[in-house]
Amino acid sequence: MTAFSPAPPSGFRTRVALYTEGTYPQAHGGVSVWVDQLVRGLGDHQFALQAISGLPFTRTALEVPGNVQVEQVPLWGPPPGSAGGQRWRQARQRSFEGEVLAAYEALLSALCRLDVSAFAGALRRLSDLGQRGSLTPALDSARAAQLTLNLWDREARALAARRDRLSPRLPRPTVAEALDVQIWLEHALRPLSSVPPEADVGHAVSNGFAALLALHGRWQRGTPFVLTEHGIYLRERYIEFRRAGHAPGYKTMLLRFYRLLCSAAYQDAALVLPGSHYNRRWEERLGADPDKIQCVYNGIDPSIFPPAESEPAEPVVSWVGRVDPLKDLETLIRAFDLVRRRRPDARLRLFGGTPAGNEGYEQHCRQVARGLNLDGIVSFEGRVDDITDAYRAGQVVALTSVSEGFPYTVIEAMAMGRPPVATRVGGVPEAVGDAGLIVRPRDALGVANALTKLLGDAPLRRQLGQAARARVMDLFTLDGCLDAYRRAYPVARAARLPGDTDLPGNLLPGNLAPRNLW
Repeated sequence: MTAFSPAPPSGFRTRVALYTEGTYPQAHGGVSVWVDQLVRGLGDHQFALQAISGLPFTRTALEVPGNVQVEQVPLWGPPPGSAGGQRWRQARQRSFEGEVLAAYEALLSALCRLDVSAFAGALRRLSDLGQRGSLTPALDSARAAQLTLNLWDREARALAARRDRLSPRLPRPTVAEALDVQIWLEHALRPLSSVPPEADVGHAVSNGFAALLALHGRWQRGTPFVLTEHGIYLRERYIEFRRAGHAPGYKTMLLRFYRLLCSAAYQDAALVLPGSHYNRRWEERLGADPDKIQCVYNGIDPSIFPPAESEPAEPVVSWVGRVDPLKDLETLIRAFDLVRRRRPDARLRLFGGTPAGNEGYEQHCRQVARGLNLDGIVSFEGRVDDITDAYRAGQVVALTSVSEGFPYTVIEAMAMGRPPVATRVGGVPEAVGDAGLIVRPRDALGVANALTKLLGDAPLRRQLGQAARARVMDLFTLDGCLDAYRRAYPVARAARLPGDTDLPGNLLPGNLAPRNLW
């Protein structure tokens, strides 16, 4: 665990345990921008940030303000507790390994049976054990490997024998799949050996591993938490695994883990705060209490994104974001090939960095452009020092994602008076309203038609650009977003887990129900 900032001064209004996964402060992107705005905008709050990462990182991608303390919680690299060998030996003498494996067995059984209650109970037991010592020696053992194979195979055969066509299929494991799942689970459960920060309220910036830390803090410290949803975490895992070449059994067990973890977090969160109304249907289906859900739109500072005074003389389409398969740049490039057949003078400029691990996707997109003879016409321009330059560079801004929450790039472009052409995913239609053109995802012809229409109609661009700026000023300002969280934290702070008797107050106390907050 590594801290990146000194202890902040005393006198803060609220202590918030903030949980992130793969975003702030180690990576750029829309969620990182959101977190940075939150912690800076709520300067009278103290944030103890636990950041889930793959491997430990040596420096932050964003400068961390003084009211934020950062602790890394890496899933890979040296296991937690490696410096506490004596603690582990003492725990082992008390049959600690047997207790860990018993809880792990309950977790595996819950995964096989898709039992969210049993899964949450097993996770809580592992959370308790993780405070006594590292879970790694027990979970990274031959006994754990044999347990994984035997239990999984037994449950799969029992399910097949019942011939229940309504139950999700559970493939029987190969030895390799069982070993891979055991290794993955050992790493996935490492956050439960971390020490949760003391705080008045927790805040998971997404579901998944950030929410796992929030549940851990709830169980160990009694810290109620709010859960923010930008995109739908589970849906994005489904999309990710659709492209992945994993073995069927391995893929099945990991997706079951994600599904049950997301459901457990939805059920135990004091408040669920999606960035768009689109998310609600997923949240309710996965177990969130409808009375605990309240949409809070992302907001921007309109003064940072003033209306663009002019537009390029030539027809240019801008795209802004991170290079990632979820952004579906391939469809945009193929659509632009169709645009060029109608407007030979048009250009496509792509602004944004490529996160580590996505270099292969960037190369694929470059090959698609090269294969369509678009070299020099489609330009990959990387990160830009001033993001407003990227929006000014185009007459139109495009977004062709297959999954989104409530993207900053859309409302930033709209604030500058640039009409968007965007796909009907997540909260995008809620952001755009009547101030742009909405198309279906993965529809290259639809994207091409919309881009061609806007590039060829200057009065329509002006009309939509003015409507876009007005819509942002009315609905999507940073002040409104920050005020919502100022109100949400006290409500969450009063919450308690079902069955708890030592925490005062009700989950939704009287006139402070979340539906009345905003």
